[in-house]
Amino acid sequence: MAKEDEKIPGVKPYAGSAGGWGALGAVARALKGQMAVAEDVRTLMRVNQPWGFDCPGCAWPDPRHSSSFEFCENGAKAVSWEATSKRTTPEFFARHTVSELWTWSDYALENEGRLTHPMAYDHATDRYVPIAWADAFMRIGQVLRGYADPNVVEFYTSGRTSNEAAFLYQLFVREYGTNNFPDCSNMCHEATSVGLPVSIGVGKGTVTLEDFDHCDAIFSIGHNPGTNHPRMLATLREASRRGVPIVVFNPLKERGLERFAAPQDPLEMLTLGSTPIASTYYQVKVGGDVAVLKGMMKALLAMDAEDLASGGPGLLDRGFIAGHTTGFEALEADLAAVSWDTIETHSGLTEADITAAAKVYASAKNVILCYGMGITQHRHGTSNVQQLANLLLLRGNIGRPGAGICPLRGHSNVQGDRTVGITEIPSQGLLQAIERSFGFRPPQAKGHNAVEALQAIIEGHAKALVCLGGNLAVAMSDPEAVFPGMRKLDLAVHVATKLNRSHLLVGRESIILPCLGRAERDMQEAGPQAVTVEDSMSMVHASRGTLRPASEQLRSEPAIVAGIALETLPQSKVDWTWLIADYARIRDKIEAVFPDFYRFNERVAVPGGFRLDVPASRREWRTATGKANFLVCAGLEEDSRTSGSNVLRLATIRSHDQYNTTIYGLNDRYRGITGRRDIVFVNPGDLEALGLAHGDLVDVEAVPEVPGGAPRVLPRQTVVAYEIAPGSAAAYYPEANGLVALDRYDAQSGTPSYKSIPVVIRRAL
Repeated sequence: MAKEDEKIPGVKPYAGSAGGWGALGAVARALKGQMAVAEDVRTLMRVNQPWGFDCPGCAWPDPRHSSSFEFCENGAKAVSWEATSKRTTPEFFARHTVSELWTWSDYALENEGRLTHPMAYDHATDRYVPIAWADAFMRIGQVLRGYADPNVVEFYTSGRTSNEAAFLYQLFVREYGTNNFPDCSNMCHEATSVGLPVSIGVGKGTVTLEDFDHCDAIFSIGHNPGTNHPRMLATLREASRRGVPIVVFNPLKERGLERFAAPQDPLEMLTLGSTPIASTYYQVKVGGDVAVLKGMMKALLAMDAEDLASGGPGLLDRGFIAGHTTGFEALEADLAAVSWDTIETHSGLTEADITAAAKVYASAKNVILCYGMGITQHRHGTSNVQQLANLLLLRGNIGRPGAGICPLRGHSNVQGDRTVGITEIPSQGLLQAIERSFGFRPPQAKGHNAVEALQAIIEGHAKALVCLGGNLAVAMSDPEAVFPGMRKLDLAVHVATKLNRSHLLVGRESIILPCLGRAERDMQEAGPQAVTVEDSMSMVHASRGTLRPASEQLRSEPAIVAGIALETLPQSKVDWTWLIADYARIRDKIEAVFPDFYRFNERVAVPGGFRLDVPASRREWRTATGKANFLVCAGLEEDSRTSGSNVLRLATIRSHDQYNTTIYGLNDRYRGITGRRDIVFVNPGDLEALGLAHGDLVDVEAVPEVPGGAPRVLPRQTVVAYEIAPGSAAAYYPEANGLVALDRYDAQSGTPSYKSIPVVIRRAL
């Protein structure tokens, strides 16, 4: 940032490291602002512990040997935000109309605290009013039973939902008669779930946490661990301290990828020291990832040829390629056809930089490649993921210790939800197992993903929406179309811990059902219950809440799903009441449908849980060819709309006081922003070329899909000169979602292109 920052309210460079005293101070402020400090500290001591509860934040795995505390700054925020002493009661709703609440910020809505009672919207008073649980279930069931076609209902799932709740939910929905499962995965790592199975036979990462102890190089591409998965920084720190090169490709300079001070290290804390994370930091242009990856592979092939010509063995793992892969010749031809001029233009990096990165890769025996939504949330996100796999396959870096691919999932159980059946494209194996285990024939046709569900709602084809958590309308692109569409629904049902904006998009009927939080005791007929979650490295472990529920009216997610199912399916083949009396019974049924969960209850009782089978980790390729597949990405992302010198590519980003659509506060500490979110980050050289200055008030306009298309404008943002790649810009999610048309998404995965939006930035009038 510029030295003039002090002249701009809320903008001032942050000189510290990630973590350190800044993180501890933020934790203290989060605790003080939400609940009694003593109680909160005791709660935090149980986060991510073997007999405690799983953090509702990110999906980074727990170490085998837990320390006294296994939470990060944003984990503490997530826990205190959910375990707050604040309450959103019927009296609150009586004081405020929905029209008034609509004018509140997203932060203010959630900051009112935990929902305490089931509420139903009353059109006459424009208020939510209390409704009894039995009446809520009865009314939901009446509406759902009234549709001749079950496909007019959309069933959304948030990634914080437990395996037990998600399994019951997909079971209910399939017995109801549809595969409409819009899911938060559709908005984040669907490109992984779609792309990797074709490449390596499984839509998950192949590494374990222990692999980081044995790797010789780490490549981090398109993610920001300091904000989105801070506990990863401890792992990167240990790798850095033992001399492992960590090569970063990211458009923005992110403090968590530059240096980190571990709050658990007394020496670093006392000396104000830190550990460097990135050994080399390459600022790739937004949308330039395929170009970088093709450049690295092109350089690797050139170095391989040189080594062979000089009598060496070559740099590729030819034995692995011959025995375990197909498609190498096609990839080789594609890389030969792309020029370095094209690669440099699209990536924003030089041939020398990309070749230097390729040399680090080639010199390391075991390489781990980590990536986040900076890779997946593009119109070519699936191709991005597959090119990452290509790079690893060239040197056999999948299926051996210390090497592999590591997608960085967001929500704590977004991967688990997929594993237990939340998918709009069910396999025949899943459908047959459900029929065999429960005695009904599930629907066979593909259902709706998130984009398709919202399109159906907007067009009036979908009549009802049931949301198991989340903030779907705000998380999705194109709010100008999505919001009015949601208001046309016959019925909207939201299972939630806190009020959010999606709840205010009231249709003919809208019902809010308050559920238990992750940290709260879940008492059922058989006694206190535990649920299970799957982290981003396929480890399944138990989560046991211990806090007293925020209200006696709260019910667990499994109990709510069962309550809706009992009223909707009076002739159900499933004994819902029996299942929720003891969640061990649900796990037995999960095991019956998904054999990978063999001895589920026995294995999850072991501290730390167990790892699900990842065949690619042992070089078993469950693909159509029976091998790992090199996959060609034809060309690079070409878009004539971006050819003008005044067009930048904008990525939406999260602030440090944020997790997905949940806004904990208005600060973005590591980027030097305090008390505001109306910011667009731009390279200083681009600002100068546009005739703008640091601190100017600007409008950000998306370049229309077609000439003369409807304008999409993010108005009156303050532009901040920042260390971001030339030709790139960044603004906050979800505020900038309106710049993304609903039909601008990756055709293979359906993921909206939040991370690559062609925009023009002009001085605001």
